[in-house]
Amino acid sequence: MQRHILVAGALFAFALPAHAQSGEEDDGPRRTRVAIGAQVVPSYPGADHNAVRPLFDFASARGSAQFDYEAADESPNVTLYHRDGLEAGIAVGLQSARTRKRAGADLTKVGFTVEPGVFVGYYLVPQLRAYGELRQGVNGHEGAVGFVGLDYVQRDGDRWLLAVGPRVMLSDTKYRRAYFGVSQRDAAAVGIPVYRVGDNPVHSVGLAATGLRQLTPRWGLYSYLAYDRLTGDAARSPITQRLGSKNQFSGGLALSYTFGRGVR
Repeated sequence: MQRHILVAGALFAFALPAHAQSGEEDDGPRRTRVAIGAQVVPSYPGADHNAVRPLFDFASARGSAQFDYEAADESPNVTLYHRDGLEAGIAVGLQSARTRKRAGADLTKVGFTVEPGVFVGYYLVPQLRAYGELRQGVNGHEGAVGFVGLDYVQRDGDRWLLAVGPRVMLSDTKYRRAYFGVSQRDAAAVGIPVYRVGDNPVHSVGLAATGLRQLTPRWGLYSYLAYDRLTGDAARSPITQRLGSKNQFSGGLALSYTFGRGVR
């Protein structure tokens, strides 16, 4: 799902998979965990090559409360409600541009896009978490996009965590038209057929895994792997078939550091 950086402040927000906060905390001292590393992601939706981007993760908790789990493919977010396993709030996605240089063809440019929206997450049972996002592009592709996912989470407190689960990516016609539609102009410039997207909102399905491992009370590793397979309009598009790929891979590795009076 991807990311392009315009200014230093946007860099942090854009590469941060999720802003994690513990919603059910005690009154003990606060602990904060920050992870910094690198990731490879598709250069743009439907690309046949990847780009290297920074990877950040941030989490905080108090006292004996463990850090909340958030998947690496979640957008940067701010939790406004968190109680009894249910959390909801504001999410902001950032999508990198599809330029002629990145596409390797004279396709119409799709600009860098800011996607504000909302998210909700809920633990169906202690080890099974459902999550969904809905975001609206305010520039660039100007479409609506989001995903729903289900993660099976295993952990030993904050010592280690492993989560894996399926993903379904959703989008409206405007989003799919921007990345996968072929206009008369593009058809003439690139030599591919005109293509009009349909009404199927599902444009990919996939699988994602997130892992954390503490090496010492302060130092640890944070990583993720994800695979998405384009479907429907996105898979049938001449842009995907001739200039891109149905298979979308991403992954990252970061070194984490935990600090605060609660670290022992």
